[in-house]
Amino acid sequence: MRIILVVFSLMTATVSFAQAPDYPDYRSKKEIFSRIAEKDIRSDIASFSMGGIDESIGKLPLKSLPITELNSNYIKFAGDNIQVKISSVPFDKTKHKLVFYEEKYLVKIDNKPYFGDYGKVPRTMIENVVVVIDHDTVPIPLTAYNDLYNPIFAFYDKGVQKSQDKVYLSNDGHKVYVYLLKQEAGGSYEVTWVIQDKKYVKRVVDFGFLK
Repeated sequence: MRIILVVFSLMTATVSFAQAPDYPDYRSKKEIFSRIAEKDIRSDIASFSMGGIDESIGKLPLKSLPITELNSNYIKFAGDNIQVKISSVPFDKTKHKLVFYEEKYLVKIDNKPYFGDYGKVPRTMIENVVVVIDHDTVPIPLTAYNDLYNPIFAFYDKGVQKSQDKVYLSNDGHKVYVYLLKQEAGGSYEVTWVIQDKKYVKRVVDFGFLK
């Protein structure tokens, strides 16, 4: 699937670049895949992420949890004494400070750059990321998802509902990777929340691919 998406991206990149509006991109690259220092985490994420595709050759896929519920507002996974739910709510622009470039392109929300159709006012935002392992809830900080907008949990392919989002388990049994991919016309983003030994460790965010 990732190879197909990359090929499609290369075919459309020239057209997308020509149509890209000229406004500043304030999104930070400090959380991108290439900045991952932990070798074990980097190796695992390379096996499924777009940001790590150059390092994925020869890597076997990680075990993933099955989706138990799926619709446009949330997605649920369950298995191996692990439950995960990612949910979204409508974005209410009256409750946020919006910063525009040249009064046209949205570049910051609440004084922070954001991910999800960058340059446009979002339609939805991630409300919560819930991870429960062995009946223990893993606290996920608000800062891990409050700059992520317009998530796509479900899509239809030839009448069949599918999702590109996954929950992966490391081979050593210590880490859980919650993965979300948001494809968009201006350059997609992906986020992986890393859980280790029932504790939130970090997130990895790549963007600007699959235009």
